[in-house]
Amino acid sequence: MKRREFLALIGAAVCRPLHARADQSEVPTLGFLHGSAPEGQVHVLRAFKNGLEEAGYVEGRNLKIEYRWARGAYDRLPAMAAELVRNRVSAIFAMTPVAALAAKHATHSIPVVFALGSDPVKDGLVESLNRPGGNITGVTFFSNLLIQKRLELLHELDPKASTVALLLNPENANAALERQQTETAAKILSMQLVVLDATTQVDLDKAFAALREKHITLLLISGDVLFNTRRDHVARLALQARVATCSANREQAAAGGLMSYGASITEAAREAGTYTGRVLKGVKPADLPVLEPTKFDFVINMKTAKQLGLVVPRPMQMLASEVIE
Repeated sequence: MKRREFLALIGAAVCRPLHARADQSEVPTLGFLHGSAPEGQVHVLRAFKNGLEEAGYVEGRNLKIEYRWARGAYDRLPAMAAELVRNRVSAIFAMTPVAALAAKHATHSIPVVFALGSDPVKDGLVESLNRPGGNITGVTFFSNLLIQKRLELLHELDPKASTVALLLNPENANAALERQQTETAAKILSMQLVVLDATTQVDLDKAFAALREKHITLLLISGDVLFNTRRDHVARLALQARVATCSANREQAAAGGLMSYGASITEAAREAGTYTGRVLKGVKPADLPVLEPTKFDFVINMKTAKQLGLVVPRPMQMLASEVIE
């Protein structure tokens, strides 16, 4: 990522021109809470700001944004959310389930909009998708609910494989649920599941070393901030270990992973930006149903397939919404 592009998206919070700071008395302040690091979320932030602009808000013109990035340290999120509340922000946007939960627990009055890949009802964020209730609503792209489909895709590539691994961050709020869902999916295909926990890059290296030792060739990658942020490193490790991967995010396939299947994170971020704009204008979150994905993308990286020596069936290629050569 180019430095100029990064500064254009992130640096506005600290490098805003003086004239934009002149009179902030009538300008709302949005709290931005994210479990990841800004360096790996440029495309998501761009989409979110596009959504805000569609709703009539532009940072530095008629909106101030206070950024809080946990950089994968989820235990920092409650304090960050509490700080935004103390600063009396007009609303909070929270991305990732743990960030959304931190925001929900920090305030019952400030509006909160989330974007996440889990089920917000099971997470305890909203009462129902159609009637969120309380001060929180948002967008879900249900990445955790598509585990069985991802496993089926891997199994179709290598139907003789009897074992599949799941790369999981145990500190993620949805780790237990995702593990349970993957166990269920593996049983349906009569496959054995091996769960590899990782909370740091060192853990990632150890996890892929374990894959080589156990001769496991199929890997499901959880949609966690750690793995998304280090997707280039994960893709390199997978190639070195000769492991076929399937993840929730297109970005991981584009970085060199074999496949991805899921809803568009950037589209979810754009819709969340539009929702946040509506909330800033006074619409109550309880009156905004949680938005669900309407389109799912299946991406195959054929370059990676060739490097792994895999033959992707023509019918599977035809089903893909994007084939990376």
